[in-house]
Amino acid sequence: MSITKEKITDNLAYVLAQAHREVHLKFEQRLRLEGVQVEHWRILDVLSDEKGRSMGDLAGIVLMNHPALTKMLDKMVANGLIHRSLDQNDQRKVLVFITNSGLELHQRLNTHAVEFHSQFNSNIGSDKVERLKRLLNEIIDEAPHLN
Repeated sequence: MSITKEKITDNLAYVLAQAHREVHLKFEQRLRLEGVQVEHWRILDVLSDEKGRSMGDLAGIVLMNHPALTKMLDKMVANGLIHRSLDQNDQRKVLVFITNSGLELHQRLNTHAVEFHSQFNSNIGSDKVERLKRLLNEIIDEAPHLN
C-alpha cells in the first residue's frame, strides 16, 4: 500500500504554524510601538494578578523554555518591570512578581491586545473567533494523546 504525500499547505501542523506566525507578527508590530515583544506582554499579563509565579510555572504558562525565559526576565528586572524573590514556603524556589512600572506597562500593552482582539472580531466575526478558539482548545487537549 502506498502512502500519498500531501502538500505541506494541507498539513494541519503547517497551517497552525503559519496562522500563529501571521497573528504573532501582526501583534508584535503593535507591541513594538511600546518597545516590547509579545513574550513581554504574556509575562506581564500573567503576573498582573500580583500573585507571583515560580519560574517553572511561568515558563509553562507563557510558552517559553527556561533559558529564554531567564534571559528575558533578566532584562525585565534590569528595566524595573519585575522582581524576583525567594519563596517563603520553599527557599529553593524563586518567585517572579510584577512591579508598579510593570503594571503601568501592562495596562498600555493590554490596550493594544484588546484593540487587536477587537479587530479580529470585526474582520472575521466574533462567532468565528469563538468557534476557532474552541477548536484550538480541543486540539490542545487532544495533542498529548497523539503518538
